[in-house]
Amino acid sequence: MEIEKLEPLPEDWDRALCVVAHPDDLEFGAAAAIARWTGQGKTVTYCMVTSGEAGIDGLAPDECRTVREAEQVESARIVGVSEVEFLHQPDGILEYGVPLRREIAHVVRRHRPDIVITGNFRDTWGGVNLNQADHIATGRAVVDAVRDAGNRWVFAEQLTDGLEPWGGVRAVWAAGSPVAGHAVDTTDTFDAGVASLEAHRAYIDGLGWENWDPREFLEGFARQTGQRLGVAFAAAFEVFPMGWGE
Repeated sequence: MEIEKLEPLPEDWDRALCVVAHPDDLEFGAAAAIARWTGQGKTVTYCMVTSGEAGIDGLAPDECRTVREAEQVESARIVGVSEVEFLHQPDGILEYGVPLRREIAHVVRRHRPDIVITGNFRDTWGGVNLNQADHIATGRAVVDAVRDAGNRWVFAEQLTDGLEPWGGVRAVWAAGSPVAGHAVDTTDTFDAGVASLEAHRAYIDGLGWENWDPREFLEGFARQTGQRLGVAFAAAFEVFPMGWGE
């Protein structure tokens, strides 16, 4: 059976904002792409909606929050990202709706990115395994918040002290989507992506996955995606254009 090819992502942009639900979400596949882009001199900022404080069964949320935020900051540093924000929304019980859109729209207006990156927010990962509720809520809110950010009359109370609407986001890219049609070559930055995931040591240990190897895990997806792009390793994204008539 013929392999369905992926289109290369455009790279004629300067600033990206990554908005995901938890620390570690970007590292499960997208971090190598981030390393590629920061290596090109692009500015990439991370925004974590939660601090992942409900993610380690053996660690109480207040302690877990501190550990996971520190791991995310180090993980980001490895791939060239120096700015990491945490919105401190409740882990595990995020709800899609106006309050979450408001929080994310404010971040978009402050950072004024060309591209916004989030995680897969489809119901599944392409099979029968269900996606996690926070991922779905965050991704849906990101797509709507990007449009909200450009409308002066939506969340107008944010427009103080010189803050203006921002309608300059060209597209939202959802990493790891099962219906992704685009990808980026991560062959040269794959090792950085692995190291970025390995930086979440407390979280990985807390999962209790016996003999789990981050490199082996990431390589399986990256190699499969790379085959569809015609390279050794790649990361896949579903593209949601933010313009009209696209």
